Amino acid sequence: MPGSLEPLDIGVHIPYHFRCPISLELMCDPVTVCTGQTYDRSSIESWVGTGNTTCPVTRVPLSDFTLIPNHTLRRLIQEWCVANRSFGVERIPTPKQPAEPNLVRTLLSQASSGSAPFSLRVSALRRLRGLARDSDKNRSVIAALNAREILLSVVFADVVSQPSELNLESIAILSMFTLSEPECLYVASDPDRVCYLVNLLFHSSIDVRVNSAAVIENVVAGIRSPEFRTQISCSDGVFEGIVGILSYPVAYNRALKVGIKALFALCLVKQHRHKAVAAGAVEALIDRLAEFEKCDAERALATVELLCRFPSGCAAFASHALTVPLL
Repeated sequence: MPGSLEPLDIGVHIPYHFRCPISLELMCDPVTVCTGQTYDRSSIESWVGTGNTTCPVTRVPLSDFTLIPNHTLRRLIQEWCVANRSFGVERIPTPKQPAEPNLVRTLLSQASSGSAPFSLRVSALRRLRGLARDSDKNRSVIAALNAREILLSVVFADVVSQPSELNLESIAILSMFTLSEPECLYVASDPDRVCYLVNLLFHSSIDVRVNSAAVIENVVAGIRSPEFRTQISCSDGVFEGIVGILSYPVAYNRALKVGIKALFALCLVKQHRHKAVAAGAVEALIDRLAEFEKCDAERALATVELLCRFPSGCAAFASHALTVPLL
């Protein structure tokens, strides 16, 4: 990264005013605070995020935490990078600006308005999904505006009819957030809502299936009530749906990651582990073990260990042709 290059490494001196006063590195996204001082966005956000309330340079209290992009300085830094390309300096990219709260508020209002045209609501949700996908900062802005509660109401407004584009877009956004316990209980306490999510595990689109699995995992992991965890894990088809994601022929990294997290969360409920075994969970995990990233492989093995506490799980594990070669 350009910001990590030291002067001695590249044979050129980085101008003092191009360096962040906090990190002392080349700024990639310069922003100005209310005191008039400019910092790299990531550095000042970390400074404020750890509880500091003063300007690092002037020590004056920050009366306003708004960060204003310094476009002029950023363009000067980019020009300097280009001029010093021969010394190994890479041009800093133009950063995407965080979502404006007013824009997010408008999009949420449009998406949740029952009187708005269907196409407008879907369009608003797509824009929200794009913003949420862009950065953690955007997700923080969206979450701060009561988005999760609004999206849950959109998703479960009608759990009888076939899911519409409106529902699927809302679930796609929800899958990027961690739900609070009251929000998890809102889902888990209603069998129709749980059934709705489970049915989506068999949707024709693998993306829809993965998004639904992510929400299910979120709900199971976010509730402390053993009763509700048990209700979800005993839902007809839930294990088959999750195993189906893990067994999907062209499963991409997110599908595998979400699938194993959801399966592990469900298998923590002892009473229904036999359902996971019957759904082919052991075989699916062994088949995919070599494709998991390290942390997911560890979770997969922990899940297999839980399932092997049942005779049927042990039998499935012992009879798989890849068990010995992989382990």
